[in-house]
Amino acid sequence: MKTIYDVQQLLKQFGTIIYIGDRLADLELMVMELKELYKSQLVDTKDFQSAILLLRHEIQKEKEKREGLGG
Repeated sequence: MKTIYDVQQLLKQFGTIIYIGDRLADLELMVMELKELYKSQLVDTKDFQSAILLLRHEIQKEKEKREGLGG
């Protein structure tokens, strides 16, 4: 799992498509959905860990970008 697109394709396998229009909200919803899939043992540990790491990194980048615009 190397991109957000890869995470979206993983979620799509379970019928989940997330698009609100707010990138930060989209990323945070993806994290929540992945956690639920993992708790239900539908996603293996390796995919879960790499997807969460990628999403957290993107969330951090988005927050830093927003801070830069606001300040």
